[in-house]
Amino acid sequence: MPLGLTEILAFVVVAALLVMSPGPNGVLIAKTVPASGRSGGFANIAGFVIAFYVHGVLSIFGLSLILVQSAELFLIVKLLGAAYLVWLGAKALWEAWKGAQPLPQAPTSSARRRGWLKAFGEGFLTNALNPKVSMFYLAAFPQFIPTGEGAVTAAFFLVFLHAMLNVLWFGVMVLLFARLSSGLRSGAFRRFIKALTGTVFVAFGAKLALLRL
Repeated sequence: MPLGLTEILAFVVVAALLVMSPGPNGVLIAKTVPASGRSGGFANIAGFVIAFYVHGVLSIFGLSLILVQSAELFLIVKLLGAAYLVWLGAKALWEAWKGAQPLPQAPTSSARRRGWLKAFGEGFLTNALNPKVSMFYLAAFPQFIPTGEGAVTAAFFLVFLHAMLNVLWFGVMVLLFARLSSGLRSGAFRRFIKALTGTVFVAFGAKLALLRL
């Protein structure tokens, strides 16, 4: 049975609500853009997208079911994700306590590449290690996949829609933060942002560590 317009619209609504709900992705964007600009923010988003495709592949081929059915594996992934978020938060809090260093006006090309790779990695790991994303792809995602011929193609199309919703939502967020770049680049404001995002990341990490199936 082919994927119908009703199923597509229903999936878009569910996925959009997930994307727009407060979470670590928006916090990561708020932390990255003041230091690395629009390119860093879009590198974060690229990391989000690749992580969604990883979760999508795992769901399509049934590996997420193994993860969620195994209490030990779920606990390992949950604790890894929580530890990563707490580490990001603690790092931001430490940098805020030390005081934000002034940003170079014209970073070198190698520094820009390192910044992009770091932002991409943070975006990828923030989502790849998040069991809540796995649970979305296990519980909600399969409900919209038609049975029969073309099911795999339809499933990857839904992953594409989820990724594009993220690009649109967080892309607007990146551009909004970038428009305020002159204020965001000031040392005092960046120190405040680091303290705020660090606190939120630690809170998200603690919440994830206490997450139960």
